[in-house]
Amino acid sequence: MKTVAFVCARGGSVGLPNKNIRPLLGKPLIAYTVEQALASKHIDTVYVSTDDLTIATVAKDYGAQVPFIRPHQLATSSVSKLDAIQHMCDWLVANGHLFDQIVDLDPTSPLRSVDDIEACINMLDDTTDAVITTFESDKNPYFNMVEYKNDGSISLVCQPVGSVVARQQAPRVYSMNASIYVWHTHTISKGLWNARLRMYVMPRERSIDIDTKLDFDIVQMLMQQRGLQP
Repeated sequence: MKTVAFVCARGGSVGLPNKNIRPLLGKPLIAYTVEQALASKHIDTVYVSTDDLTIATVAKDYGAQVPFIRPHQLATSSVSKLDAIQHMCDWLVANGHLFDQIVDLDPTSPLRSVDDIEACINMLDDTTDAVITTFESDKNPYFNMVEYKNDGSISLVCQPVGSVVARQQAPRVYSMNASIYVWHTHTISKGLWNARLRMYVMPRERSIDIDTKLDFDIVQMLMQQRGLQP
């Protein structure tokens, strides 16, 4: 069973410019994800897909392989990351690199642990097409999430059955944290919502996805609390 890890890191970022290589306690952000993947006993090779030459150089410096520079049309904010993942799969297969499982690791989620990665890989079985990571949401569409209706009125996103006067009484819901995805090679074409999914629940403190400067500052603070220093 051969397992490869993909790290998709485009150069453009609206919320936090150059975030994938932004220094975080002395290392570029993407380095944490590459090192986690390399530390996993289940992952054989780590590939980075990027359109940015600087990101490619940094990724190689930390041990990842960057077999090509991603085409510009697959590196815009309007392109799904699944398209970049499928492009990497197709390129590897076309160039004679065969594998059985794909682990996608987002470079903006450095708080995950190697144990989280291992657990997700272990959850992928013959009855599962893909594994996703989540955390228990503190906002609940049955209790405190609202939306505008077509007539301009406001109501709960989901109407509960019966009265819900506390969040704990509402159905339990989860937020995707975009940290880890795992597929079989033969199920990647199903994406997510056409696939048979399993869910690995991570604690909130390991589920921050860096999209803004505030997210970055929170992650840095949490890392410092764990004893990591620049």
